[in-house]
Amino acid sequence: MKGRAIILDHIGDVEVAAYMIDGKLDDLLIDHPDAPRQGAIYRGICDRPIKGQGGMMLRLPDGETAFLRAGKGLRPGQPLLVQVTGHADDGKAIPVTDRVLFKSRYAIVTPGKPGLNISRQITDEDTRDNLMAIAHSVFDSAHGLILRSSCEDADGEEIAEDIIAMLSLADAVLADATGTEPEALTEGDGPHTIAWREWASVATVVTDAGSFETHGVLDQLAMLDGPLVPLGEGTMYVEPTRALVAVDVNTGNDTSPAAALKANLAAARALPRALRLRGLAGQITVDFVSMSKAHRKQLEQTLRAAFRNDPIETSLVGWSPMGLFELQRKRERPPFPKQLFADL
Repeated sequence: MKGRAIILDHIGDVEVAAYMIDGKLDDLLIDHPDAPRQGAIYRGICDRPIKGQGGMMLRLPDGETAFLRAGKGLRPGQPLLVQVTGHADDGKAIPVTDRVLFKSRYAIVTPGKPGLNISRQITDEDTRDNLMAIAHSVFDSAHGLILRSSCEDADGEEIAEDIIAMLSLADAVLADATGTEPEALTEGDGPHTIAWREWASVATVVTDAGSFETHGVLDQLAMLDGPLVPLGEGTMYVEPTRALVAVDVNTGNDTSPAAALKANLAAARALPRALRLRGLAGQITVDFVSMSKAHRKQLEQTLRAAFRNDPIETSLVGWSPMGLFELQRKRERPPFPKQLFADL
């Protein structure tokens, strides 16, 4: 299939969304029913401060615990509205923030941060004026509002309806912020809703049952079970360990003088997608093929360009004394669930 397509389907009972570019799997969202979804909002109860880190542990429903990095001024027993920001490894607390956002396809409502703002990606002044007029016509609140870049070519009535829906949700959730027991106030968006929210403005949407099989998604998912990432110009292996994600780049059978640089550049371009599809994050160490130090700047530029459009925040730390390149990636998604292959 040429062009961009969003494939919405299920594997067993698990909701999955795939983003395809010219028939190649580019992004993947998988529901994890046993873990809180990113964006879920809770009334948490402050439990105990973490000395030395300035954080606070919170109690959530069902015996779950959460960690708030900025816990200054909070006291044990205090109720607090928090939102899940990422994935927690086994045995660790769920990362949360007290800066709660209500996000949809066109609008983001920001409690505690008043003002009307429009995405900087929308540069046409007439469009910005029209969007501001729509916002003023339906948004009368002490909360803040951000109109997203997807509003640029959207229908005005749809934008207004989205703003009203997010404002109503924000008011309803904030009304339940106080209480003495932890409670789940929203469950967060599933893969199909996130795909509609984040991808649908630039792609065709396919919702037919069994579309993963008919569009070749299942075959590409099967490749994620192993560490090998074919590059064309060599190979790359991506292998998670408990401490870090190890990436090894090889030239294969090519022994020409330019082989090392070609393989390394291909690996740099492929790395964001390989990490994204596998749900890998944290500390990442890349063992590129040995090459001249004069080529490092070109490789770094390719890495920066490759990660620029990646939706997950990634810091390019730099070269270690041993010649390894290190990255730090935010843990927003759980790792790819290999047990899913039992249903393929």
